[in-house]
Amino acid sequence: MAARKESTPGPTPTMASTSGTLDSPVKQIQIEGLVVLKIIKHYQEEGQGSEVVQGVLLGLVVEDRLEITNCFPFPQHTEDDADFDEVQYQMEMMRSLRHVNIDHLHVGWYQSTFYGSFVSRALLDSQFSYQHAIEESVVLIYDPIKTAQGSLSLKAYRLTPKLMEICKEKDFTPEALKKANIGFEHMFEEVPIIIKNSHLISALLWELEDKSTVADKHELLNLSSSNHLEKSLQLLMDRVDDMSQEIVKYNTYSRNVSKQSQQKHQYLQRRQQENAQRQSRGEPPLPEEDISKMFKPPQPPPRMDTLLIAGQINNYCQNVKEFTSQNLGKLFMAEALQENN
Repeated sequence: MAARKESTPGPTPTMASTSGTLDSPVKQIQIEGLVVLKIIKHYQEEGQGSEVVQGVLLGLVVEDRLEITNCFPFPQHTEDDADFDEVQYQMEMMRSLRHVNIDHLHVGWYQSTFYGSFVSRALLDSQFSYQHAIEESVVLIYDPIKTAQGSLSLKAYRLTPKLMEICKEKDFTPEALKKANIGFEHMFEEVPIIIKNSHLISALLWELEDKSTVADKHELLNLSSSNHLEKSLQLLMDRVDDMSQEIVKYNTYSRNVSKQSQQKHQYLQRRQQENAQRQSRGEPPLPEEDISKMFKPPQPPPRMDTLLIAGQINNYCQNVKEFTSQNLGKLFMAEALQENN
C-alpha cells in the first residue's frame, strides 16, 4: 500500500448527524477506553513507519458533552483504487453497526501524527467540511512518538467560529484576516478529554497493573532523548524556513504594490500636464480612461498558509518545551541517585 502523508485529506463526512440538540458548543469530550485502544491498535497495525492512519468517530451528544463510544478505521488505498467510494464505505459500516445495536452516529474523525506535525491545510479543509456538515464534529490527534515517551498523547480539536467564517467566505487575503482579527492562536480550540471505562474494565486494569513486573516500567526512566529532540528541532527549522519563504513572498507583493502606486501617480501627473498644455492651445482634454484597467493591482499572496505555518511552529515549540522539561527532571533524578551511590 502507498504511504499516506501528512497532507492526506481526512475521510469525507457523511450527512448523518448526532442525536440530541446542541444549544452550546462542545465543552467536553467523553471517550470510551475501547476507542482509545482501537486508535492505538490501528496505528500499530498499519501506521508503522511514516504512514498516517485515519478513521471515523461515532457517538452522540448529551447536553454540552460529546460522547465518543466507537470508531472504525478508514481503509488505506492507492491511486489505482479509483472505484472506491468513501461515503458509501462509511454508510455501510454505520449501517452494519446499527444492526448490532452499536452507536452509529457520525461525530468526527481521528488521525495519527508524528512529533505533533498535524497543523496543515489538509486537516483544516477536512475539519471545516466536518463542522460545516455536522456542527459538533471534532478531530482526535494521536501522537505515537510522544506516547512512546511515557504519556498518552491524544488531543481533540475544533475550528474556532472566527476561522469557520473565514473558511466559509474563502477569503484568505491579508485584509480579510486583519478585519477578522484572526491569528494562528485563534484557529484551533482544544477540547478537554475524559477517558471513561466501565467498572469491569477498571477492575481488569488494576489487576493487570498488579501483575506487571517492575522491569516493564523502566522505559519511563529512559534518559536517551537526543533522537526525539533532534528530530523535533529539525522539523522546527524546516517550518521556520517555510515561514521565511512566505515572508519573502509578502515582501515582494508589498514592493510590487508600492511600485505600481508610483507608476500610477506618475501617469496621472503626465496626463494633467498634457491636459494643461492642450487647454492652453485651445484643444479639448484627453478622454477619460479607466485607471483600474490600466494598472491592475497585483494579486496578494494567500495568508492562510502563513497562519498554519505559524501555528505549527508554535506547536513544535510547545512540544520541545514539554519534552525537555520532563527529561530535565529525569536527569536531575539520575544525578541524585548517582551521588547517593
